[in-house]
This record gives sequence, structure tokens and C-alpha cells, in this order.
Amino acid sequence: MALKLVLDTSAYSALMRGDAGVVHAVRSSEHLVIPAVVLGELLYGFRMGSRDLENRRQLREFLNSPYVTFKSIDEPVCERYALIMQQLREKGRPIPSNDVWIAAHTLAEGADLLTLDSHFKSIKGLIVLEI
Repeated sequence: MALKLVLDTSAYSALMRGDAGVVHAVRSSEHLVIPAVVLGELLYGFRMGSRDLENRRQLREFLNSPYVTFKSIDEPVCERYALIMQQLREKGRPIPSNDVWIAAHTLAEGADLLTLDSHFKSIKGLIVLEI
């Protein structure tokens, strides 16, 4: 299993639901990364739901784990974003912009991506653990 995993929004949500495949992948890794875009998507989802405070408490506890790192967008991530967007445009295979940012974080971290979304597979060089 991957030493370092980036969780996208779908993977985090599945983890919190106790999805066996996601739980196994997370427990098998040594380190987890939550990109800024994922945090934004999660907080938006919490605001739109009926369990905002409970979900925020659970997320804060998760982020405070010594095995989890929050990553903001920096210049290396921006460079990866630009390259991925160019490659996807040339292929004629766009994916949601937020997911390009998540992929850029994953590549910049030298990590694998844990997701439930198959469209990430169209990104060159990205290792996707699709559950």
C-alpha cells in the first residue's frame, strides 16, 4: 500500500462512513494529506447539511492527527496544475477544476491519490487508488 496518500473529498467522506476499502487503505498508509481544495469542499458540504458542527468537530479531530497534514496551494502545486490542465486540454478530456488541483497536490507531494472518482485516471503520472 502507499506510504503517503492524498484523500480527495469522496475518499474522506467514505472514510467517515466506515467504507471498508477506504478504511483499509488509510490504515495501511503511513501518512495522509488533505489538500486545501478538499478542505473547502468538505466545509461547503458541511454547511449545506444538517450536521455542520458535528462534521466540523470530526474533521478537526482528523486534521489534528499526527499522521495527517493539511497542504495549502504553493508554487509547485500551481506548476503541476498548469501542466495537468494543458495535458487534459490536449487530450480533450477535461475534469472538474477542483479535481485538477487535488491531482496537482498529489503529484507535488509524490503521493498516491485515494478517490472514488474514476476520471482521475486520465491524468498522466498520477497513481490512483480507486476504491
